[in-house]
Amino acid sequence: MSTIHLVVGNLAAQPLQEAVAQEESMQGEVVVLKDILNVGPLKTEGLSFSEGRSEFWKQVTAQQDLVVDDLERLMQVSSQLSNNPEDRVWFWMAPLAADIAAYFWLLHFLKKHQGRFYVVNVNGLPFLDNNGKLFYPDSISFLPLKEIIKARKLARVITPSEWETDGDEWTNLVQANAGIRIFEGGKKLSGHPLDHYDTLLLSAMNNQNQKAGKLVNQVLSKNKISTGDLFLHWRLRVMAEAGLLEIEKNDLRLKGKTTPADTEQSAQSEQSEQSEQPA
Repeated sequence: MSTIHLVVGNLAAQPLQEAVAQEESMQGEVVVLKDILNVGPLKTEGLSFSEGRSEFWKQVTAQQDLVVDDLERLMQVSSQLSNNPEDRVWFWMAPLAADIAAYFWLLHFLKKHQGRFYVVNVNGLPFLDNNGKLFYPDSISFLPLKEIIKARKLARVITPSEWETDGDEWTNLVQANAGIRIFEGGKKLSGHPLDHYDTLLLSAMNNQNQKAGKLVNQVLSKNKISTGDLFLHWRLRVMAEAGLLEIEKNDLRLKGKTTPADTEQSAQSEQSEQSEQPA
């Protein structure tokens, strides 16, 4: 029997890969889901799922060669399960919108493998950090190696009732096709438009020039936002294109707002003009 470990993101995958290499009962393959399904549209007119997701992330990252192929990777996992009846899937899930969205996505596409789909859900459970202090991890990436090995005991098969109650959620998310999906606790996601955090970004700006990276980090540190920094940088560019703010290199300023330097230069210019006027 071999276990296919599914996890969202490279950061979460790294300690998991180390645990799989050390713990015999976890031996198998770690498959990393790289798309963040709580961000961006889930359907795009005229494009397949993977094409639509790729086009969205090309806009956000400005990387035109970017390809999102998680669905193709998942189909390979499904084929492996079909060809190896004793293999099973463990999905490692933390209380993150990306993980919850991926959970619903996996249920939708692995439905024919009921009885072999397990979840390792760390939501609301205490673990020990590297200093031996109790904490509740918000991400699999926060778990020390020994705690990941311990967490393997949480693996449980998805029950028939869960397939019934959670199995249609992906279809509902696709039909709603919100811009972003926010974690509300448990397995609940709420949909919001792509500009949901624009007001937050604008309110963090002042009359002085600000570095985009510093502003984004400030907003992320003061608010629970699971879209990632690349998305917020993209929203700044979108607002600049709409004329709400100005971006020069990596400097930001609100549209029409003057900086203290501008005010000083204006005052000096006015004094100069007055001194040049005839008495």
